[in-house]
Amino acid sequence: MCMPDVLDQSEVDALLAAVDTGEVEEQVAPLKIFARGRKGADGVEVRPYDFKRPERVSKDQMRSLQTLHESFARNFGAGLSGFLRTIVEVKVSSCEQMTYSEFIAGLPNPTSFNLLSAAPLEGQMCLEISPLIIYPIIDRLLGGTNAELFIPQRPLTLIETRLISKITGRAIDALREAWSGIKELSFAVTGGESNPQLVQIVPPNEVVVVVGFELKMANRAGTMNLCIPYAVIEPLMEELAAQSWFSIGRQPGTPEFLSQISGQLSNASLEITGLLAETTITLRDLMHLSVGDIVSTEVPASEPVVVCIEGEKKHLAHIGQFKGQRALRIIRPIGRGDRV
Repeated sequence: MCMPDVLDQSEVDALLAAVDTGEVEEQVAPLKIFARGRKGADGVEVRPYDFKRPERVSKDQMRSLQTLHESFARNFGAGLSGFLRTIVEVKVSSCEQMTYSEFIAGLPNPTSFNLLSAAPLEGQMCLEISPLIIYPIIDRLLGGTNAELFIPQRPLTLIETRLISKITGRAIDALREAWSGIKELSFAVTGGESNPQLVQIVPPNEVVVVVGFELKMANRAGTMNLCIPYAVIEPLMEELAAQSWFSIGRQPGTPEFLSQISGQLSNASLEITGLLAETTITLRDLMHLSVGDIVSTEVPASEPVVVCIEGEKKHLAHIGQFKGQRALRIIRPIGRGDRV
């Protein structure tokens, strides 16, 4: 029976030393990619993929969602500032996709956790507002100054929930306006909870898009998170692509919108002047001008007068009188070939 060759410790040490010095090249196992129709692995980019966190929303779609909710943040901040009669700054702090379990695990308890519906889309969204900004808003609504406000660690009472509904109502109005460029959605608050662990709108491993906001009011600040499950906005994902998003702004306006704009512009006042003639003189002649001097031009008196609208030459006209006042009678518009 033939025994296999076994290296002793000295031979192993010598082999490792030879590899370190470069006398023996280290053999690397070739990369094997199993695919139909592929002859080699040249130019193939291999990236790690985590099946626990699948990325189902492309980067273009994530940028579109962030741009969309930046518009929401501006409108929501303006609405809150007018309602609370103080400056409230709302801006997007993050926009990322994660699993629903990761989103829930990062929320405080208790908090203001609101469920939103967006008809005709199926499913629910979540709007979470931190107690760090909820109670200062409530204190402001009740006439407080937020100078020495204590943030309690308890669920909201019925009265506080009623007051916060005024804030969430303005939030869904701003959401409806922001999403109108993609699709007309009817947002509504369908429920609320103080413990987010008790709310399960999608499976724990379901992919969601979480848009984080930062709210600042005077010397107080807090966060707000909008959780959008992928299954809810899946019918709109093609329209959220970057090209579709920017093409929406280039669509022509409706006839009603155009007539409204033209009706408002038609009442705008414009300055109309009649340009009799133009000539050039020297600075010396200009300094010596006096009453009674005559400035000669190369334009005959029978030539038409140039009508200028806001300084732009637009028409040719004859000068005359109408009911005892100077007047201009329009002959024709100035063409491209006219030398005036």
